[in-house]
Amino acid sequence: MNTRFQILYPLLLGVALALGLFIGMGLGGDRPDNPLVFRGSEADKFSQVVRLVDAEYVDSVEMDGRVDVAIQDFLQDLDPHSYYITAAERAEYSEPLEGNFDGIGIEFRIVKDTVMVVMPVMGGPSEKVGIQAGDRIVTVNDSNITGISITNKKVMELLRGERGTTVDVSVQRRGKKKLIDFTITRGEIPIQSIPVWLKADDETGYIRVSRFARTTHDEFKQAFNELGPGLKRIVVDLRGNGGGYLQTAIALADEFLGEGEMIVYTEGRNQPKRTYMATDKGKLTDMEVILLINEGSASASEILAGAIQDNDRGTIIGRRSFGKGLVQDEMEFKDKSAIRLTIARYFTPSGRCIQKPYGEGVDYEHDYMDRLERGELLSADSIALTDSIQYRTKAGRTVYGGGGIMPDVFVPIDTSYNSEFFTDVLYSGVLNQFSFDYADSRRDELGRYKDAKAFNGGFTISAALFNDFLSNAAKEGFSPGEGALKRSEEELKIRLKAGIARVLWGEEGYFTVILKSDREFQKAMTYVRSRSTSE
Repeated sequence: MNTRFQILYPLLLGVALALGLFIGMGLGGDRPDNPLVFRGSEADKFSQVVRLVDAEYVDSVEMDGRVDVAIQDFLQDLDPHSYYITAAERAEYSEPLEGNFDGIGIEFRIVKDTVMVVMPVMGGPSEKVGIQAGDRIVTVNDSNITGISITNKKVMELLRGERGTTVDVSVQRRGKKKLIDFTITRGEIPIQSIPVWLKADDETGYIRVSRFARTTHDEFKQAFNELGPGLKRIVVDLRGNGGGYLQTAIALADEFLGEGEMIVYTEGRNQPKRTYMATDKGKLTDMEVILLINEGSASASEILAGAIQDNDRGTIIGRRSFGKGLVQDEMEFKDKSAIRLTIARYFTPSGRCIQKPYGEGVDYEHDYMDRLERGELLSADSIALTDSIQYRTKAGRTVYGGGGIMPDVFVPIDTSYNSEFFTDVLYSGVLNQFSFDYADSRRDELGRYKDAKAFNGGFTISAALFNDFLSNAAKEGFSPGEGALKRSEEELKIRLKAGIARVLWGEEGYFTVILKSDREFQKAMTYVRSRSTSE
């Protein structure tokens, strides 16, 4: 295959496949069996080239992998969010949005080639038979899985399976000499899109939404109800939330907006304007709402934030959101793979297009670094705002387009504690591993704290414990350079404490501790207090 054909082949193949013309196009001119004669439209020509290669090329050509790459290349050249997805990828990506999978229901991590149970899912199959946090899984169906460089993927392959089927596991438990055997019947395991909710104070609730899944609206209502009576305001954390289902974002917005208020509208070249309005079903229309967003908040997160902001229904705190405002429609192939093709754009009630610029001359993938380099993440003054992208909220406030949602209250990214040492121990897993080992070896001792709130108030990272952590990090090859410890020590102690709390109380434990040093959250609380004082 010559170089020119190597370059053109994926594009031609991608065009043919994306247009649905890969199969069934007639080849030939006067002789129907002559593959060298082209006829028909340009699209026909592309599909015929593919058939020509398949029928006449000197060597056999493996088509499957080339097909996937070609479609992806073609669609990605249209815009950043049109893409091809294989059947396997589609199942994997859809699972968190569907809100469940079949398995035994444990959160695990691999420590020194040993599968350790961090926590069984509450009410799940493993908890029901007696699996406990800290158990080490030694065998699965009589096969030893320790000391063999086991991977997360392999563990999931072994433990997941169709609901109603069984799996035999043997675990080693601290304080027990013999292995404990369990037969676990697999069941439906929920995937929570709201990992934590807690009371920040007597009148303020905090709910973190990690994605907009099919079950998120129901999870949100349950979380709010469990926060109990007496709340005057709710802080909804959308930071790092990359989106999900449009209908879920609409349902959440509907909880806060009055009947007839616009939530979002979509429009495209071949798609007529479609407007989504709030109904009379909202239960939180009188609840003060604060949304936390950042550069990782995208798509459905931006729909919710735009609806709240444009209707003057709450306060947006943080940094400009990602800017993903393209609407995709999905077309499935017979093999369960699919293409997701952009057909329209999202617009906020004031008319702002959520999508940030893309195309020729724009390095879309470099956007975060561009924001950092021009100072946008550190100073609101560095955000380029012009009169041409001004819009008005329902009450007449000025808001800005240009891509993403601009916050009402800007909070710069916190770099005060950054150091190479901090980054090393955090992303290498050394800090998390030390936290896990410490908590796992002292479960009885730490059991004196009845809950995460009591732990947060009563437990401190002592100098001796912190020195043990530093020694452990040094053994792993990480030592703080000059000035690094001074910059990072306090934040490292908070992260250590939060990591210990997570082992014992899950995400509630982690966030109970970590919100103490969370600048965006603390800014929200300061804002709340200032409003309460002024009122």
